[in-house]
Amino acid sequence: MPNKEIFKSYIKEKIFHVIFYGAGILILFVLASLYHYDNAVRNMSYGLFLILFFGVIHGIYDFLRYRDKCMKLKELVFHTEERDLCLQVPVNLPEKIYQEIILAKEEEKRQLVTEFDIRKKDMADYYTMWIHQIKTPIAAMHLLLEDDKKTQQREGQEFLDGQFGQQTNRLAAEELFKIEQYAEMALHYARLDSLSSDLSFKEQDVYEMVKQAVKKYAVLFIGSGLSFSMEEFSCKAVTDEKWVTFVLEQFLSNALKYTKAGGIAIYGADELGEKKAGKADYVVIEDTGIGIQKEDIPRIFERGFTGCNGRMDKKSTGIGLYLCRQIMDRLSHTIFVESEEGKGTKVILGFAQEKV
Repeated sequence: MPNKEIFKSYIKEKIFHVIFYGAGILILFVLASLYHYDNAVRNMSYGLFLILFFGVIHGIYDFLRYRDKCMKLKELVFHTEERDLCLQVPVNLPEKIYQEIILAKEEEKRQLVTEFDIRKKDMADYYTMWIHQIKTPIAAMHLLLEDDKKTQQREGQEFLDGQFGQQTNRLAAEELFKIEQYAEMALHYARLDSLSSDLSFKEQDVYEMVKQAVKKYAVLFIGSGLSFSMEEFSCKAVTDEKWVTFVLEQFLSNALKYTKAGGIAIYGADELGEKKAGKADYVVIEDTGIGIQKEDIPRIFERGFTGCNGRMDKKSTGIGLYLCRQIMDRLSHTIFVESEEGKGTKVILGFAQEKV
C-alpha cells in the first residue's frame, strides 16, 4: 500500500482533531487579547510554539503507528491461513469488537471449507466405489457374450442364424465397450484432483502405448467400416503410461465418433505436425471426420464446453478433452489441434523432452 494513500487516509481521519486543536489555540489568543494583559500575546506565543512542536511530534508518531497498522492489516489479506494469528492487539473497545467479528467469520469459513472438503471426498469415494462396482457387471456381460458366441459355434446353427447372432454380439460388444469407457472417464475425472500422487514416471515407448490403445478400440474400428493406417515411428518419453494411454484413447474415441466416412491415420511427426520417419517427438492422430468449427477450436479444452458438434450429438459432456488438457499439462506434454469443418481434424501430441 503506497505511503501517499495512507497519508491521505490519515489526514481525512484526523482532520476534525486538527480543526478542534487549532480552534482551541485561537480561543486562547482571543481571550488573552480581550483582557489586555501586558505582553500577553507575545508571552503566549512561546506556549503556542511548544504546543505546535509537541503536536507535530505527536502527529508524526501517530502517523507512523497508523501506517504500520495499515501495512500489517494489508499483509493479512495475503495470509489467509494465519490471519487470526497475525491480528494486532486491539487498543480500544471498537477494535476489539471488530476483531471478534473477523475471528467469528474466519471460524465460520473454516467450518464451511471443512464441510465442503468432507462432502467432496465422500463424493469422490462414492464415484470411485460406483465405478469399481459397475465394472463387475461389465466383466460379467463380456463373459456372457463370449459364452454365447462359443455356444452358437458348438451347436452348429445355420449360416444365416449364426450370421445374425454374430452381428448382434458385435453390436452388443460395441455398446458394452462404450459403457466401460464412460466408466473409465468418470474414474479418471474423480481422480484428477489427486493426479500428482497417482503419477509414476518411467521412460515409455509411446509407439507401444499407441498400439495398445488401438488394439483396445479394435471392436469399434471393425464395426466402423473406416480405413485405418498406422506408420511405425520411434518415440521415447519419461511419462506416466496409464494417464497418457487414457489421453490417446480419448482422441481415438473422438476420431471414431465424428468420422462417418474416410479413415483415421496415426503417425510420428515433427513440431509442425508433418510426417517424420524414424525418431519423432510428436504423435499425430488424423481423421477425415466432420471437423470443428473455427470459432470453437480455442474453447474445446474448456470444462463442459461441447461446441456445435456436441450440441448436435446431444451426448457429449465436454469432459473428455478437458481431462486430456489437464493431464498433458501436468505431465509437461503438449496438445495442438488443427481442424477444418467438413474436412477432418488433426491432433498433435508432443512428447519432446526438455534439454538440460
